[in-house]
Amino acid sequence: MSIKLVAVDIDGTLLTSKREITPEVFEAIQDAKKAGVKVVIATGRPISGVKQLLKDLKLDQEGDYVVTFNGGLVQETATGKELAATTMSYEDYLDVHQLSLKLGVHMHAISKRGIFTPNRNIGKYTVHESSLVDLPIFYRTPEEMKDRNIIKMMYIDEPALLNRVIEQLPADLYERYTLVKSAPFYLEILPKTTDKGTAILHLAEKLGITPDEIMAIGDEENDRAMLEVAGTPVVMENGNPSVKQIAKHITKSNDQSGVAYAIRKWVLN
Repeated sequence: MSIKLVAVDIDGTLLTSKREITPEVFEAIQDAKKAGVKVVIATGRPISGVKQLLKDLKLDQEGDYVVTFNGGLVQETATGKELAATTMSYEDYLDVHQLSLKLGVHMHAISKRGIFTPNRNIGKYTVHESSLVDLPIFYRTPEEMKDRNIIKMMYIDEPALLNRVIEQLPADLYERYTLVKSAPFYLEILPKTTDKGTAILHLAEKLGITPDEIMAIGDEENDRAMLEVAGTPVVMENGNPSVKQIAKHITKSNDQSGVAYAIRKWVLN
């Protein structure tokens, strides 16, 4: 069955290690669009962190869609109309914050408008995230977070410390939330019903596309859900070894235009 929708992760997948789009990737995406294939960016970033990429790739036009916040938000790129959105409660925030204090790990919460940290000494990875996704940072006490529309929260810290924290997380946290490691220094905490796979299936259903007609391309654990629901899961050569185990195909690395290779070999061929 032919591929009608290609879901593509950004960091470590679409972009090179220098955070660039190669000419080969750009041309392959344009050729896929001309062939009637929906190319959908699916990322952990907020919408502010993908707007320029969507423009550069001409994926900001009528009929284009984007998945952000690791599945927390699905919307039309041209109009901003939301097809699906999830948020987290103030009680969720308090629980995640209290656990961060107990475990000694930096954290922040993200909305469409900013990154909110309770850490007076703002962690360097919160600063990194702000730069990456083009969102301002706000220091706010837990009491000041009551009326925020939080889409996701993150534990962010040095990789070795974060790994130790993950080993200490209580089992009920996994029962209550979706936890995905999107980088060595990022652990993302989302509503239990939120992941890239659920978001892509929701969009595909609206478009009349079946799972067998979906290709997903990714490299990290936060891509696992969409790789598992896609009929054609493709993992980058530079991808996480555990994620490669569920791939139908391994494409070239992000520095070798692996997204372009995958589209041309398994979609347009």
